[in-house]
Amino acid sequence: MDWRDLPPLAALRAFAAFVDTGSVVAAGQALSVSHAAVSQQLRALEAHLGVSLFDRSGRAIKLTEHGEILAQGSADGFSSIARAVALVTGAEAARPLHISPTPSFAAAWLMPRLSEFRTKHPEINLVLNPTSDIVKLTPGGVDLSIRYGVGGWDGLDSELLVPTSMVVVAAPHLVDGRDVSNPANLGALPWLEEIGTTESSRWLTQRGAANMARGPVTQVPGNLMLDGARDGQGVAVTVRNFVNADIAAGRLIVLHEDATEGAGYHIVTRPGIQRPALRNFIRWIRKAARA
Repeated sequence: MDWRDLPPLAALRAFAAFVDTGSVVAAGQALSVSHAAVSQQLRALEAHLGVSLFDRSGRAIKLTEHGEILAQGSADGFSSIARAVALVTGAEAARPLHISPTPSFAAAWLMPRLSEFRTKHPEINLVLNPTSDIVKLTPGGVDLSIRYGVGGWDGLDSELLVPTSMVVVAAPHLVDGRDVSNPANLGALPWLEEIGTTESSRWLTQRGAANMARGPVTQVPGNLMLDGARDGQGVAVTVRNFVNADIAAGRLIVLHEDATEGAGYHIVTRPGIQRPALRNFIRWIRKAARA
């Protein structure tokens, strides 16, 4: 659609204000105009588009299905404009680059390499916030997250950074004499789990194994989980790349491996314009992953 065919910006602003505030009166207050003026803009918007955006049959005005679609589109559009304005005015330049990896990825992969980025780009301030939560990427908030999966997160751009499978591992002496080819035989063994919702716990849940009958389960921080697995204190689920050295040295053996195509850690960002600090970080982390 050509920009000349779009509704007047004032009508779209009134619509966005209504969506944000939930009422015509509150939208008017946010825009410093009367609620009658907002109502007029909303009706003009419907007339321009030739569709009903609002359900006015009840006491409160609600969005129709068409209204919900336009609400999402207008939010994305205004966010893109806001990012562009911040970039050209320099408002984003002083804001630290906010990176949100998973705790396991931060500890095992990112932190050992991060000094190289600090050396290359001492002018960029960083906020590194490892979290197991699926964080929302918003303008002025988190710039980039690192997520484990196969990509394709709705409304976001993702790029496979570190391809790696999930593995179930244990110390050789823990499973000595057991037939580990049958996953059912692992149920009687002790298990180690990382505290909280992690890439490992999501993997177990997705495969219906989170609630299976198992021996005693001990929840510990991620680094202690792998130390405990090496000592033979339990079976653990982890990312293969983090235990490759242990497998090669014989400290751990693979009991099961899920080599799903495209699985691994992904760079996840919002679509649209990226500020220079973010572009520099993405260039660096790609090169670090290839190395």
